[in-house]
Amino acid sequence: MRRHKRLKEEAELNVTSFMNLMIVLVPVLLLNMVFSQLAVLDLRLPTGDQNDPAVINPEDVTLEVTIRKTGFVISRTYMEQTESLKELPKIGDKFDFEGLSSALQDVKKNPVFADKTDIVLLPESDVDYQTLVTVMDTARIYPAVVAASLVDAVLFPDISLGDAESTEVTP
Repeated sequence: MRRHKRLKEEAELNVTSFMNLMIVLVPVLLLNMVFSQLAVLDLRLPTGDQNDPAVINPEDVTLEVTIRKTGFVISRTYMEQTESLKELPKIGDKFDFEGLSSALQDVKKNPVFADKTDIVLLPESDVDYQTLVTVMDTARIYPAVVAASLVDAVLFPDISLGDAESTEVTP
């Protein structure tokens, strides 16, 4: 008896549809990756009543930036005395963020503030959110050139928030 050998045909894999899927899927997944950097700032809220002499240590120096409709006011409080260091009015209808950065760099050069890392931001109630975030970024770091490369130098990274005192006179 003769046995006939069956010729086995090898199955041919059709990977064309799979390759088409990969060609579309890989760029879509790469485009949907998050390329933005999410930053979280650790904010400290002021504690207690700032005008209570029992709460304030008289030897502390507090640096404040008040954000008003008309511009910025940089001031310091020392021994329960507040004095204005610099006023930066708006340029046209825009805030002077470069002037604020320059003024804070000058304050940082003062030996009193050389080791200080905290600052208090006091926005008025009608200051928009983007302005507040830009002031926070301006107060935290500034671009500096070190060894022929641009780096972010630290100014006052510990930020506290409060409310600005009203400038309106009530009858």
